[in-house]
Amino acid sequence: MDADTQAGWREMTQEDFRRVALSIEGASESAHMGHPDFRIRGKIFAGLGYPDKSWGMVKLTPEQQRGFVQSEPDAFVPVKGGWGVKGATNVRLARAREDLVHEALIAACRNIPAAKQRKRRTP
Repeated sequence: MDADTQAGWREMTQEDFRRVALSIEGASESAHMGHPDFRIRGKIFAGLGYPDKSWGMVKLTPEQQRGFVQSEPDAFVPVKGGWGVKGATNVRLARAREDLVHEALIAACRNIPAAKQRKRRTP
């Protein structure tokens, strides 16, 4: 038995990622460009299946991204290109710990601005 198995760690699956994402209050599943995504108030905070089925994605800030990549470089990798520079972060499911993925998903949700209040007109 290896150290990961002894510590209770196991590979995260797409279904695990989906379950954790949908456990966040107000989260819903949709799709974008043929891939499942997860939204709060209609805004995407995470996705699955890009670049392939072994990956997830969380929309972090660049600062949050640096923290996750530094703490778990085998699991968290900046998305290539401009999206990655802005904080979009791929999650290698086979190397990701569920507790850290949950933490990243919560952070991504908190990055979505609250719905703007509409000004009421007074008669």
